Amino acid sequence: MNQTTHTLDARGLNCPLPILRTKKAIAALSSGEILEITASDPGSVKDLDSFCSQTGHEMVSSEEIEDGFFFRIRKA
Repeated sequence: MNQTTHTLDARGLNCPLPILRTKKAIAALSSGEILEITASDPGSVKDLDSFCSQTGHEMVSSEEIEDGFFFRIRKA
């Protein structure tokens, strides 16, 4: 499986921008690739969980970090 990792810095963006940028970034990936997202909007936690549930992408990890939140999503 391809483990290429891409990054998206969504810090400083408020809802719905982090999820919109995530959708755009993940659309450009190949199946199995990982997108790492850093966000500061607390709403992004619920938004990205819902996004993965609705699209079938895998939330590999979701954690709170010093300056916000860090997510790893594997494209379905």
